[in-house]
Amino acid sequence: MADADLHFYFDPVCPFAWMASKWVRIVARQQRYDVEWRFISLRLLNSHIDYAAHFPPEYEASHTAGLKLLRVAARIRQAHGPDPIGSFYEVLGAETFEREPVPGGVAAAVHRGTQALAIEALRQCGLPEDYADALEDSGWDAEIQAETDTALALTGKDVGTPILHFEPPEGTALFGPVISRLPAEEEALELWDHVVALARFPGFAELKRSLRERPQLLSFGVREGDVGRQEDWHGGSRRQKK
Repeated sequence: MADADLHFYFDPVCPFAWMASKWVRIVARQQRYDVEWRFISLRLLNSHIDYAAHFPPEYEASHTAGLKLLRVAARIRQAHGPDPIGSFYEVLGAETFEREPVPGGVAAAVHRGTQALAIEALRQCGLPEDYADALEDSGWDAEIQAETDTALALTGKDVGTPILHFEPPEGTALFGPVISRLPAEEEALELWDHVVALARFPGFAELKRSLRERPQLLSFGVREGDVGRQEDWHGGSRRQKK
């Protein structure tokens, strides 16, 4: 079986992963690009960090919700292979981020209830609703940790989500690109070509600015055509201490 054109590592509660995934889906439609959606857990990635001391107060619940949803995704993949994961993630993202604002602009999964969100996504994807039982099953965490470790082995550890592995298995993997606005259909391929060109140069390592606009998503109160206020991020998150 041939490898996919792109491995996209996502945590379902990361708004910037969601923004990048929407852009990648535009490219995939235009170029018949094959994407395999893979797991990276922000909760496991930050397991060594004291959340109360280093993150805004909503982060721990949000990241934990992301891990639980990845457990359900792992359950799906065990039963059906990787093909349904893209659709499952797409529903999770739409239900989480393409809705009216939630307190603090955090992932809607925390406020609507992670179980309700998982069941709704399973229902929309035509998958058994009892897969949601995996939410509380930490037995899936070793698989998610291994995939998180694989992603970090490709990029190094001072990153967040998403991670994109171009032209695997030999191609370069990069953290990001982090985008706050969705490019128009005619701009999506141009942006894609620039990013792939950077990834194909073997000596390329990093372009970075820590200032980010709040993502152009309803859940953050930023509507299409508006520009979110800028915030300063560290290591892929709004970490308050390094």
